[in-house]
Amino acid sequence: MQNKQQEIIAMFDNIAGSYDLANRVMSCGIDIAWRQKACQLAFRNLPQESLSALNIADVACGTGDMISHWHKNTLKENVRIQSIIGLDPSEGMLNVARKKLPNVEFKQCEAKELPLENASKDILSIAYGIRNVVERKRALEEFARVIKPNGILVILEFTKCENPTLFEKLMGFYTKNILPYIGGIVSKNYRAYRYLPDSIEEFLTAEKLNSELQEVGFMPLYTKAFSANVCTLFIAKRL
Repeated sequence: MQNKQQEIIAMFDNIAGSYDLANRVMSCGIDIAWRQKACQLAFRNLPQESLSALNIADVACGTGDMISHWHKNTLKENVRIQSIIGLDPSEGMLNVARKKLPNVEFKQCEAKELPLENASKDILSIAYGIRNVVERKRALEEFARVIKPNGILVILEFTKCENPTLFEKLMGFYTKNILPYIGGIVSKNYRAYRYLPDSIEEFLTAEKLNSELQEVGFMPLYTKAFSANVCTLFIAKRL
């Protein structure tokens, strides 16, 4: 199990330098709207008293995209961040993130073992990272440990679609057969972007992930699929 996790981490180390460009090209920039929606809903589901001094952790932060969106959306929503930290097991990704966001704290770690205190975060986010966590149950338990009661967990992820419509099948064809070539051209690593559709196929349905969240102490508040079920946004409250 740990060998598989290390292989995934090494793969992300390898594509770190081209990761942002590949993501923008492959998503045509539409992931920006998904991230913005995630931030807005997280703020709106927090206790009002938390909004003046938010403590946020972004797990599997990669090159820091989600952290940039947290900062941008606080300005729009009249919210103040007291602290924000990015955590990722890939040192290659973190090196890119540190150059982009020199004033943000980043730490290398796996999602299953976070160097954070109990009940210390108002928001914990993980964007397109949970399907890459081999020991997912341990990671979800860690999220529950570090989020404050009534705090918010934000998950953005590619989820498996059961009984797809014709349009969803077409999107699935794009993801499985065309996207790896685009990502491979940009990153010069076809194998890494072949992993993406394979990991989606092996991942959970939205219903199953919500069930796992409930098992570790979260109450799902909002689940919404975007772009023909390519991406799903989960907002859950820590009970």
